[in-house]
Amino acid sequence: MDVARLRILRELADRETIAATAGALSMTPSAVSQQLKVLAREAGVPLLEPDGRRLRFTDAGRALVVCADEVLDALDRAVDEMSAHARSPRGRVRVATFPSGAALLLPAVLDSVEETGVVLDVSDEDVPASAAPALLADYDVVLTHRDERSAPLTGPRVSVETLMREPIDLVLPPGHRLASRREVRVGELAGESWVSVRGGFPVDDVLLSVAAVTGMQPRVVHRINDFRVIEELVAAGRGVALLPRYSVLHPALVRVPLAGVRAARIYELVTRPGAQRRPAVGAVIDSFRTAAARALSG
Repeated sequence: MDVARLRILRELADRETIAATAGALSMTPSAVSQQLKVLAREAGVPLLEPDGRRLRFTDAGRALVVCADEVLDALDRAVDEMSAHARSPRGRVRVATFPSGAALLLPAVLDSVEETGVVLDVSDEDVPASAAPALLADYDVVLTHRDERSAPLTGPRVSVETLMREPIDLVLPPGHRLASRREVRVGELAGESWVSVRGGFPVDDVLLSVAAVTGMQPRVVHRINDFRVIEELVAAGRGVALLPRYSVLHPALVRVPLAGVRAARIYELVTRPGAQRRPAVGAVIDSFRTAAARALSG
């Protein structure tokens, strides 16, 4: 089977439509369709079948996508292995991060890889953990976060490594009635006005736990995904918030641990299976491990 056609098949699995696949590969849709038909002839079985106005993978097609991942990963490793003969991993590694995780870990990661010959191409992709696999169409490594009570990502086309656990604390303005407490039970938070993030992110998942324990729906007055803005609103007395412990920077805010509810987010690195066997990607993953250990010890 032709490797270029396997790459087209994988792109279709990642991007779901012929048009999106053609755009990603700088091809015309008709050229993509033609190459997929040739690949099906090479495979000897149908790989796609009509589904309304779109196409869907057959069982054989889905199996070949997994094989394509393995073949293309092996080729990428071969290229990187040749670079490794120069005693240093080399190459460009595309990394997606979420903002607060990048603020905590990225400076140390960049310092670590600076002398290796690896070039990091980092982008901000603030999406729920469930959307991380789709980002692997454009990135080699995705740093994501989830509520610790939610299940980790799984699937035949993803590999997930847990980096660290970060507690999520109650954040209060100066002079709040609970600001002097060593910890606060969630039942004491009924009636508070909340500044939270959009649904689907770990901080809001913990707020849902507060609702379950108190039996009252929290009164969320603002939903903003920028932690710096949330801090300013809380400091101004516009509500209370839940924020990850290592992300709180405002000097006037009071951070109090929650009692009676599991409140933390888990940092995870998501890659294609086998991607870390590529020297350049492995070096980046090692740098994230070191940065996470330093953040926890600091």
